[in-house]
Amino acid sequence: MDIKCAGIVIKPGGYELKDTYRKIKKAFEKEGITILLDRSSAQIIGEKDGKSFDELCQECDILISLGGDGTLISVARRSYPYHKPVLGINVGTLGFLTDIKPGDVESFVKRLKKGEYRIDTRMMIEISILGKKEKIVSFNDVVFTRPAVSKMIYIDVFIEDALMNSYYGDGLIISTPTGSTAYNLSAGGPVVYPFSNDFIFTPICPHSLTQRPLVLPAVFEFRITTKSKSALIVIDGQDMYEFTPKDIVVVKKAEVGAKLIHRKERNYFDVLREKLNWGI
Repeated sequence: MDIKCAGIVIKPGGYELKDTYRKIKKAFEKEGITILLDRSSAQIIGEKDGKSFDELCQECDILISLGGDGTLISVARRSYPYHKPVLGINVGTLGFLTDIKPGDVESFVKRLKKGEYRIDTRMMIEISILGKKEKIVSFNDVVFTRPAVSKMIYIDVFIEDALMNSYYGDGLIISTPTGSTAYNLSAGGPVVYPFSNDFIFTPICPHSLTQRPLVLPAVFEFRITTKSKSALIVIDGQDMYEFTPKDIVVVKKAEVGAKLIHRKERNYFDVLREKLNWGI
């Protein structure tokens, strides 16, 4: 891919990243790559020229998220209709997905220009409510949860109109393999290799001790209903929707995965050992 233009999105509230942005911009322009800045990001750091996010997606070859994993996830979800590769520059704390640090940008851009990088495709989830046109995509997970702390909820999951399982408790996480190291892991779910084609079902504090996490192939399409008066659908911890017993929520693998730009030598198990302190 001949990269001529890159669009930068800065994490919300990243006022302190003005100098970092300018250094990144200078490094890319030095290699002949034009940098465009998201309008909201421009306002955050006091820059004058900013493009709408849609304009950024239309005019740029790649997108750059300047923040943490949450910023990258947001950029990947918002840019989904355009299928643009996303490069994460990590100024956050965790960095499971964003492996390039600001100090590495200058050397990485030279490799980027030479084609010395790789693009990983990560499975995404498509969520819709029958009878409604809106389709939502999720990068990490979709969580069905209770609207009030004092209540538990009922969740029924169907495959091809046959009941797969009924959950009663604080909720249910349906995760992608990438999202297996996020909320799913905190709830006791398994770590799944990120390039797998699977859904991970992890109950949240189930009322029955027999309920356990379940890994199912992504060829299935699921229909989710609730017997509770109301429940919440939380997408990647960023967006929230309400659904009732009248609604049927359809969950399936999205047609296209998210494209993430990484160093060629990036190794997933190195990341796990570092972030999860394996062997220490």
